[in-house]
This record gives sequence, C-alpha cells and structure tokens, in this order.
Amino acid sequence: MSVQTTGSCLCKGVSFEIRGDLEPILACHCSQCAKTSGNFAAMTRCAADRLKIINDETLRWFQSSEAGRRGFCSRCGSNLFWKQDGSDDIYITAGTLDKPTGLKIGEHIFVASKSDYYDITDGLPQKDEW
Repeated sequence: MSVQTTGSCLCKGVSFEIRGDLEPILACHCSQCAKTSGNFAAMTRCAADRLKIINDETLRWFQSSEAGRRGFCSRCGSNLFWKQDGSDDIYITAGTLDKPTGLKIGEHIFVASKSDYYDITDGLPQKDEW
C-alpha cells in the first residue's frame, strides 16, 4: 500500500497530495527562507512527479534566485514549495502538510546565515551551507 500525504495552504486555494514516503525535514536557515517564511523554513522533499496538485486556483511561482523558484498562495500568502531549476525534486514546506506527518527534522542547513534571535540546540547536524 502506498503512503499518501495531503496538504494545502491556509485558505485552501492550493491543495495537493504526495504519493510515497517523504524525506526527513530539512531546516533551512538561509536569508531567502527567512524572508519568505518569517523564520527558518522546514521542508521535506520528494520527486516532483509524486506531487499532484489538486487545486491550483491561487498558486503562483516566484523566481527567487538564479537557482530556483518558490510556489506560494497569492490569496493567503502561504509559503508552499521550493523547486531548484533543472532538478527532478521539489521541496514542500512541512507546515502545509496535514497531520499526522510522521516526519522529524533531520538536519539544519545554511546555519551561517541564521538570524541572531535564536539558537539551534537540538543536537542535529548543522551545515554552514547546503
């Protein structure tokens, strides 16, 4: 039996399902994730062909860097996806997944860019960059 995870933005203008297992959560502390989420971004990853968008009424994409783009809801502002150009994978923000997710944070990346108002004290691996 295949695992299926569902999720959506806050207003339900974007909803989706993911077939199969998801990767452990990656906590990204880069400045772009901080600007789009208000803090560090917690994301899981899957092959893009395993993500099925059920409702894309308010889904918009923003080219946030030369390397990738971010999917968000144009109505409620929810930060939903990050997709690296040329990659077969897509990252889904963990907070948009319906519970229970069964996921845990696996590591922290871009910790050299993190803000000064918090500390990372969970003992998980930390990388200064990706």
